[in-house]
Amino acid sequence: MLLYVIRHGQTDWNAERRLQGQKDIDLNIIGREQARANGVMLAEILGESVADFDFVASPLARTRATMEIARAAMGLPPKDYRTDERLVEVSFGDWEGSTLKELRLTEPERLKERNTAKWDFIPPGDDAESYEIMSWRVGSWLQSVDGPTVCVTHGGVIRALFRLIADVAKDEAAEGEIPQDRILKIDLTLKTIRWVD
Repeated sequence: MLLYVIRHGQTDWNAERRLQGQKDIDLNIIGREQARANGVMLAEILGESVADFDFVASPLARTRATMEIARAAMGLPPKDYRTDERLVEVSFGDWEGSTLKELRLTEPERLKERNTAKWDFIPPGDDAESYEIMSWRVGSWLQSVDGPTVCVTHGGVIRALFRLIADVAKDEAAEGEIPQDRILKIDLTLKTIRWVD
């Protein structure tokens, strides 16, 4: 069973290296082009089999916009997909909107703690999550996938997928590059996960 995953396109906060988390930030011009290009590539990959695929996105604006632009580029009705709350980004709590550079000045000790064990670190704030906590809801979503699927989600969710499917080490999953201009192919039967070339 195949799962194709796309990270949402770039936002201004991505460009400024701000912790975005669950803040509802929309795509910028670069992000819109990334979404369009990913849609064109996905159309080539799926070809006639596109009708067999379920399309699902995180409900945040940047993922919905990415999905709609990609579907339009594929020649599909832009809004003909569903959303799933379990696909929202990890919550950075009170740190959302800040850069790591800013946090080095305001919360240096907490930032050191995060750098020591990034996967398990919970930022300050009532709704904050660690990557580990987030991976529980991502795992729940993954178990609900029952057919070929195209998913548009966030960098943190993709980190969790690497850990859940390929048992990637915590440090590697937390630090690995998650591009916004590529497509991730997951074979749930074979338990393989790789970026499409």
